[in-house]
Amino acid sequence: MHLDSLDLAIVAVYAVFLLLLAQWVSREEAGHAKNSSDYFLAGRALPWWAIGASLIAANISAEQIIGMSGSAWVMGIAIGAYEWMAALTLVVVAKWLLPVFLKHKIFTMPQFLEERYDSRVRNVMAVFWLGIYVFVNLTSILWLGALAVNTVTGLDLTTALVALGLFAAAYSLYGGLKAVALTDIVQVTLLVFGGILIAIISLNEVSGGAGVAAGFKTLLERTPERFDLVFVKDSPHYASLPGVSVLVGGMWIMNLSYWGFNQYIIQRALAARSTQEAQKGILFAAFLKMVMPLVIVLPGVAAAILAPDLSAPDRAYPTVMNLLPAGILGLVFAALIAAIVSSLASMMNSIATIFTMDLYRHITPTEDSEASLVRTGRIASFTAIVIAMLVAQPLLGNFPEAFQYIQEFTGFFTPGVCALFLLGFFWPQTTAMGALLAALGSAVFSIAFKLGWPTLPFIDRVGFVFVLCVAVGVVASKLQGAEDHPDAIDYRDVDTRTTAGFNAGAAAILLMLVALYATWW
Repeated sequence: MHLDSLDLAIVAVYAVFLLLLAQWVSREEAGHAKNSSDYFLAGRALPWWAIGASLIAANISAEQIIGMSGSAWVMGIAIGAYEWMAALTLVVVAKWLLPVFLKHKIFTMPQFLEERYDSRVRNVMAVFWLGIYVFVNLTSILWLGALAVNTVTGLDLTTALVALGLFAAAYSLYGGLKAVALTDIVQVTLLVFGGILIAIISLNEVSGGAGVAAGFKTLLERTPERFDLVFVKDSPHYASLPGVSVLVGGMWIMNLSYWGFNQYIIQRALAARSTQEAQKGILFAAFLKMVMPLVIVLPGVAAAILAPDLSAPDRAYPTVMNLLPAGILGLVFAALIAAIVSSLASMMNSIATIFTMDLYRHITPTEDSEASLVRTGRIASFTAIVIAMLVAQPLLGNFPEAFQYIQEFTGFFTPGVCALFLLGFFWPQTTAMGALLAALGSAVFSIAFKLGWPTLPFIDRVGFVFVLCVAVGVVASKLQGAEDHPDAIDYRDVDTRTTAGFNAGAAAILLMLVALYATWW
């Protein structure tokens, strides 16, 4: 597949428009120099629509679009559980977790851990997250993005990798989070619009030109097994999505860790102008998550009929893209680029924020002027993307599935991170040592389960390890003779009230999920 001149022109117009828009929204009033709050948290003035759009733009990238479509080609719409359960998780985060973070007026997750525990926990977790963000998340987004560009255009992998990295840096480096978040509404609009276009065209192709409804009916009739949302134990896909664990088990731990305690994601909500504005933005993101399987999963299911003999599942989405006419292909490809560079820019900004506010500021306290913090953030951001460009192919080039790389590394630590935060939120006696042991025990328990019980589904393993991590944190704290920590959170002082509009939206999402699973259980 190669883009013709019209497609290339559309992609070029998008790129130039995005760069100009980023510079425009990043401008400051005359006489005002950009400070750390401006650069890392957009001046704590983001509106709800920017928060919601930016959450989705940061989340959706090549690994979701390419990888999830490929999984849908294999197992059907059940893979959409990651998106649908994330919507419900976002409601929980908005109502019960976010008000605590905003009450503390923090910049970063390690900063919150320092205020709840001590500086040791901050330092350990800051270094941990920097390592994961640079060598796992940023690297995988860049590599999978380069693979997608190579598949669609034939561009050399190294050239594609460098081009994506430099493009993300060009539009985000100067303006910081403000440039990323305020341009993400364009990115998400393009992503959703392009995704819906490819879903419509693929369904029409399935029906032989009889229309979208006929195409969907054909999918139901010819591949009914791909519309099972919950797999039983004798299903060949049970190890990937083990039954009801996707509804009440380990997936909750994965989602809470990702959407609630992940700097890369929650930073947008920390930049809100108010708690209610942040909650509205998160609810907007939750509704978008309910729509995303239409954009990502449905084309993969359609590819099961249109291209049943693919050499690899990850070729499903690019194969369906090949159906698009000139002009439309350029638009959808621009949407794919939008998803990739937005995620790259978001990750770069989060890396810069943690490095600057949690490490640099404490190492050189005499040099932490606002100008110095912003300059350091930009250097850290650019350094991170350069490192990712250098190590992406050596780290990921030999993996048959790059998504496997992400799970093998982040999945080992997710339960411990979740335990660390939830103990800090809800058990006042948790000590700093107990919290650290809970976090560090996650890798030990995960490795033990992987070696000793290799057939245990990944999602179930996450749930079991989480319970063990909580137990370690409680026992370690008790052995220290723990009393209520002086900086423990008094949840009675946290205002978790939400507006009638938020409550109605949350109820609507819950009802949509119930209807979805009741229909295709």
